Amino acid sequence: MTVLVHQPDVSFVIAAYNAEDTIERAIGSALAQIGVTMEVIVVDDCSTDGTRELVRAYRDERVRLVTREKNGGPAAARNIGFDVAIGRWIAVLDSDDTIHPERLLAMLERAEAAEAQIVVDNIDVVPLDLGEPTTMFSREELRRRPVMTLADFIGSNVIFQSTFNFGYMKPVFERDFLTRHELSFDETLRVGEDYLLLASALACGGRCAVVPDVGYVYHLRHGSISRVLEQSHLDAMLASDRAFLARYTLDAKAMAAQRRRTRSIVEAASFLTLVEEIKKGSVRGFLKTAIENPRALKHLRMPIAVRMRRLLGNGWRQIKSDRLGRGRPPERTKEWI
Repeated sequence: MTVLVHQPDVSFVIAAYNAEDTIERAIGSALAQIGVTMEVIVVDDCSTDGTRELVRAYRDERVRLVTREKNGGPAAARNIGFDVAIGRWIAVLDSDDTIHPERLLAMLERAEAAEAQIVVDNIDVVPLDLGEPTTMFSREELRRRPVMTLADFIGSNVIFQSTFNFGYMKPVFERDFLTRHELSFDETLRVGEDYLLLASALACGGRCAVVPDVGYVYHLRHGSISRVLEQSHLDAMLASDRAFLARYTLDAKAMAAQRRRTRSIVEAASFLTLVEEIKKGSVRGFLKTAIENPRALKHLRMPIAVRMRRLLGNGWRQIKSDRLGRGRPPERTKEWI
C-alpha cells in the first residue's frame, strides 16, 4: 500500500457520474505518471452505477474518494476536488479520458522554465469507433506560441470558427495561484466552465506556458454534453461573459477578441433557432429569425445543415421556394449550402 507522506507535485481531480465503464482507465493513467508525485481525487456526483464501489476498491492511498449527496454537475464536483486538493499543482482529468505517462513531468518542467502559473498541452481525440486518434492542434502552431495570452485564448473561442479551439485544452494550475485569486469553476455552467476558469486565470495575470506535444487523450462518446449545444448553454455563456467583463479589465486586443466571441454566441443562438424552425417546418419563424440575425444564415453551410436538408426534404425545399418567391435570384440559394 502506497502512503502519502509529503505534499504531492500534482492533485488530479476527476469529477465522476456513472463512469463505471471508464473510471479505472482514467485513474490508472493518472497513477502511471512518471517523474512526479501525485494524488488522485475522485468526486462522485451521485452516481447510480458502480462508480463509487470501483474507486473504494483501490488499495492505493493516493486515490481518494469524495462523495456528493446531491448531483450538482461537473463544475460543482471539480470545485469540491479543488478544495480538498493538497498538491502544488491541480490537473483536471475527465472520468472518460486518459493522459500519457510523461504528461505532467513535461508540463511542470515547462512551467518552471517559463515561470508560469498555468500550463496547457496538445490533445489527441479518439473517435467513437476507437480508430486512429486525431491531434487537435498543429504541433508547429503551438511551438510558435510558447506562451498563450488572454487575447489568444478568447480569440480561439469563437463558436463555429473551427472544429477545435483552445477551450478544449486541459490546463494545469498552480494551486496557490488559484487560491490567491479565489478562482473556481462557475457552477451555473454546464458548457463553457473550463473556458471561463482559464480566461479568468489569464485575466488575473497568470502566465500560461504551452507544451506542443500531446499529453491528454480525449475519448469521444455518445451523448457527450460538450458535443450537444443548446440554447440554455448559450444563454449561460453570455451571462458568464458579462460577469467576466464586469470583474476584469481587458486590454485592447483581448477586448476585440471578446467582441468577436460575443457576436459568435449571439449568432449561434440564432442558428439554433433557425434549426428549430426548420424542424417544425415553420417558414415564417425561419424568415423572422433570419431577418433579425442574417449572419446566422452562413452557418447553414456547415455539414450539419447538409444532413438536415436530406432529412427534411420537402420542408427545406419549401423554405427555399418561399425565399425565391420573395424576389431572391436563384443563384443566391448557394449561400445556404
